[in-house]
Amino acid sequence: MAKPNFQFEKRQKELEKKKKKEEKKQRKLEKNELPATETVAQLPAEDGTAVTE
Repeated sequence: MAKPNFQFEKRQKELEKKKKKEEKKQRKLEKNELPATETVAQLPAEDGTAVTE
């Protein structure tokens, strides 16, 4: 019977954790960007009229 390659398994787990962490980071960045763009679009112009894009 072949013996298990623990180094390979450990590396695969590390890569999976790194991938999940990066995806979570991207979701957070996207979540933070959306409200910022919406608030800029809703600000009134200097003459008092609302700006629409």
